[in-house]
Order: sequence, then C-alpha cells, then structure tokens
Amino acid sequence: MGTGLIYSERFLEHRTGPGHPERVERLSAIVERLRKTHQWDEVQHLAFKPADRKWIDAMHDPAYVDRVFEICRDGGGQLDEHAGGVCSESADIARLAVGGVLRGCDAVMEQEVHNALCLVRPPGHHAERDRSMGFCLFGNVAIAANYLTRAHGIKRVLVIDWDVHHGNGTQHMTEDRADIFCINLHQHPMTLYPGTGYAHERGSGAAEGLTLNLPLDPHANDERYRAVWMERVEPAIREFVPQFILISAGFDAGIDDPLASMNVTTDGFRWMTRQTKTLAEEFCRGRLVSVLEGGYDLRSLAENVSVHLRALMREEQQDGLMAMKAGF
Repeated sequence: MGTGLIYSERFLEHRTGPGHPERVERLSAIVERLRKTHQWDEVQHLAFKPADRKWIDAMHDPAYVDRVFEICRDGGGQLDEHAGGVCSESADIARLAVGGVLRGCDAVMEQEVHNALCLVRPPGHHAERDRSMGFCLFGNVAIAANYLTRAHGIKRVLVIDWDVHHGNGTQHMTEDRADIFCINLHQHPMTLYPGTGYAHERGSGAAEGLTLNLPLDPHANDERYRAVWMERVEPAIREFVPQFILISAGFDAGIDDPLASMNVTTDGFRWMTRQTKTLAEEFCRGRLVSVLEGGYDLRSLAENVSVHLRALMREEQQDGLMAMKAGF
C-alpha cells in the first residue's frame, strides 16, 4: 500500500475574490511543486465524489447548509463575518472537498492505501455548526471524525491541528464528544484570529479533558514546538490510545507566512509529520489522513506540503527498498 492523494481541479473553481489570501494559486503552487519533485507520480490518486449531505448535516445546522447553497445559487457574495467571499460554485466545491476527505478515510480503512493527504479547498477548521468563519464553509475534519465513528465504528479518533490559527470550528463541533480528542497547537489567541483556543477550554461533560489547547507565544520556533510536543502532545496521545488520526495540516505557522507571527521551518513540519506518523503506526495500524488547512506564502506552502507528503511516504519507500535489496 502507498500514500493516497485527494485532489481535483474543481477545487480551483472556488473563487474568493481579488486579493484574498485563500486563493486558487495556493493549490496550483502545491501541485506544481509535487510534479517537479515527481511525488505526483509516486502517490495513489484516489477518485472521489461529493459527500452525501447527511454527513454534512450531521455536524452542521441544516439551515446553515441551506443558506450556503442558496447564496451560491444566487451568484455568491459574502457569507458570515470573516468568512471571505464565495462564488456560484463554492458550495458544490465545499461539498466535494468533504467528499474527498471522507474518501481518503474510506481508502485508509479499507487498506486501499496506507495513509492519505487531502489537498482540498475551501479549508474547514474554522467553520462552526451554524456559521462560516476564517475562509471555511464546512468542517472537513470534524465531519470526517464523526464519519469515522459512525460509518466505520472507530471508537477513538484523534485530531491534531497544527494550523497557526485555533481550529475553533472543529473544537466547537466535537468538544462534547468522548470519542474524539482534539489537540490544537496555535499562536496565542490574544494575538491572533479567531481569539479562541485558551488552555482552559478543555471540552464539556463526559468529554472534559478531550480538548487540549496549547497556545504558543508569537515567534515560537521549531525548538519550542518540539518541547511542547514531547511534554504535552505525545503523553496525551498515549493516554488516549487513538484508533485513527486526522491532521488539520495548516502550514501558516511557517516563518514566511504573512498572516501570523510564528517561526516554524520546513524541518519543523517534517518533524511533526514524522512524529504523528510514528504514533499512527504504534496505535492505529498506520491509519492517518492529513487535510490541508492554511498556509499563504505560496513558495513556502508548496515546499512544506512537499516535505509533509514525503514524510508520510518515507518509511513505506524505505521498507520497500529494503525488501527489494533483501530479495523479497
């Protein structure tokens, strides 16, 4: 089994308006980089279709979902505050993005691929149950987490969100779920949108303690992320004992990103990916799906996604080469 890739040129038809940071060129730059490094030909491209709306409605207020489709049918415009613009195609493409992530989950669960990377847009981790936020329409990762529990019987899903902005939407839709553990590493909410993700936000009811927010001061670097990971993230994961891992893979904590103030390098993203994959191998039979969130400097975004994908693939390739040398 190899690494699966979810991508469609239809994602380029989601138009957010002139000068908007969440723009078509983000995916174009990534694809160009993956073609140049030949990774495009080394992954298993997965066919997929739009999600059955019941999975979107399970996590979002159906009236909100209706409103998104109605605005797009009317030609697009602005949704909720800080959501960004949408065009006539945006709702359908957002539904397709959800479908792609669910297909990635199916492919991993059915052992069609070992793990998967979903290069989708619009992103999802800011979308709340009844409103769009932060360039996000539907909560791709939150919907996938619920799908894994309901469609595949997974009892413990781990979400790791290392986007520089707190994944408020994912948290708000899952914070009362004892079967979903959300870990967020993000720039401190006093200094960055959306202003949520304080350490005291820990979940509710039977799920108290299954939301772990780790806000970091501006300019945190690779060393700081590694320290927090080893001191807080890894022990929490080991205690939870996940059966499937979802990554909200934002790359806007990168040192060159224009929308935040962090100093993570390509080596830092490579390290976090390897650590996550190692934990997936230990606890989840390798079951891991990564979903693109933010990242707005085109050059560094493309480079970091390439390194992230290579880390997802690396151990499989090394194992294959060792087997070939051994004559297997």
